[in-house]
Amino acid sequence: MTRSFTHLKPVLKLFFAERRTGLLLGALMAIMTVAAGIALLGLSGWFITATAIAGLSAAAFTFDVFAPAAGIRFLAIVRTAARYGERLTTHDATLSVLAALRERLFRGWAISGAVRDLLRRPARLLFRLTGDIDALDSLYLRIFVPAGVAIAAAIGTSVALGLLHPLLGLAAGAWLLSAGFGIPLWAGRRAIPHSRRRTHGLEALRARTIDLVAGQTDLMMAGRLEAQSAAIAAADRYGAAADDRLNRIEAGVTFGFGIASTLLLTGCLLAVAALAGNGAITAPVAALGLLIAFAAVEPFGGLRRGAIELGRTLLAARRVAPRLSATESICRPDAPDSSLAFRLSGVTARYDTSSRPTLQGIALELPAGAKLALVGESGAGKSTLLALLAGELQPAEGSVQTLPATLLTQRTELFQDTLRGNLQLASPAATDQELRDALSAAGLWSDVAALPCGLDTQLGEGGMGLSGGQSRRLALARLFLRDTPLWLLDEPTEGLDGATARDVMERLSAKARDRALVVATHIRREAAVADIIAVVEGGRITQVSRRGETAFEEALNRLRPD
Repeated sequence: MTRSFTHLKPVLKLFFAERRTGLLLGALMAIMTVAAGIALLGLSGWFITATAIAGLSAAAFTFDVFAPAAGIRFLAIVRTAARYGERLTTHDATLSVLAALRERLFRGWAISGAVRDLLRRPARLLFRLTGDIDALDSLYLRIFVPAGVAIAAAIGTSVALGLLHPLLGLAAGAWLLSAGFGIPLWAGRRAIPHSRRRTHGLEALRARTIDLVAGQTDLMMAGRLEAQSAAIAAADRYGAAADDRLNRIEAGVTFGFGIASTLLLTGCLLAVAALAGNGAITAPVAALGLLIAFAAVEPFGGLRRGAIELGRTLLAARRVAPRLSATESICRPDAPDSSLAFRLSGVTARYDTSSRPTLQGIALELPAGAKLALVGESGAGKSTLLALLAGELQPAEGSVQTLPATLLTQRTELFQDTLRGNLQLASPAATDQELRDALSAAGLWSDVAALPCGLDTQLGEGGMGLSGGQSRRLALARLFLRDTPLWLLDEPTEGLDGATARDVMERLSAKARDRALVVATHIRREAAVADIIAVVEGGRITQVSRRGETAFEEALNRLRPD
């Protein structure tokens, strides 16, 4: 339990770093709302009782109704204004903080290592950015603000009743704090495992439903549609069972507060009756004290929802805190000599999930403007070497010096957006003319110009609406918009037909001009553009040859033909 609360530190730090003033002002407004409400109820009870007594006596003609009435109106206005200000301030501050949390979390998941984990379970990122972040709004709105308001109400009630009799004030304050916080704490401890089960059930339900929708064809061909549907139903039952237990606990909290309120009112009624009987207080003051005690329990009811969601909040904090506190581990590599595009010296690299190095003892350099082909079997370490040059992976040993680079991966990452939006990911300030030039250089402008909406054409998820060749050309156009001196290509024509692939490579070579180019490949047509070929085997570079050398031609001939 204590360890779970330690994960709240980076979340709380971000909360108060982002909107400290708004959060504190919202809590103050909430306290003012409750204080005005308690005072309003107490003063109204006093006024009604005093008016009734005055009406039955000769004091009716001298009783001042204006001052209490003005006080009631003033408190009503204060309560209304404070309630409005509290809702406006707390929700504005909370939404701003949640937006900052999402941004910080997204940046945390964008560092090396984290991205590879998400590729295995992409639904996890969606749930972290939605479900887990949404769960953290309870931290302020349903835990801290209600707790602060409840403490203020208990202290205020204790002081007010203490003016009637010190022991009454102390007893009422002690009862409010012990029962008012004891019941939610008891409920919170009991609700933690069920809240976590509910969260896990909801995450499983979402993930399995996404798998069913996205992989419906594969599941049907494998005869697993019914099994996947059964898995979804099982996740739903798991979450529903947790919901049922949470509802029972919440009902218990409501019952507990009812008992606590009844005992407090009974005790206060007996106390003020005794004080009134002894002549220590008047009947209107007794009514005031009784109604203050009655209203003092209400703020503690705000803790009910927070206690039920405590487990969900702590689980969300535990899951997002490491990424919120993670610092960007990718440092910009040093620049090499002016004559070089990059230099690798004694580089060893490994991924977080692997105990064995993927690359070992790599020493390689490329002159500025030269073209390099990395060839070798799948798994030899070509993509890892590109990741090092792109700054997406840091070496475990050795040094990496490289010019600013742009990486074109094997996968064409397109998004559900317009063609313009997908292109401007590479250059947000690019004009339409620059976008057209890039599309023309990639051989795609004629296809785009024929579309009714042109650059404003909407693409579906993953670039749906374009063929495989068109998608690759769009990714190539996006590369052309990145004006970096070093381009890194990981099997740029894999999956394309021969004619399209040759056209893509010709356009790429022409557009590269004086840029340095590194191509990881096992296809002859892609390696043919290179001036240098480096053979990668088992994480080591076993051979480096240059155009015109016999080893260069032998390395080309060993590659898969076009």
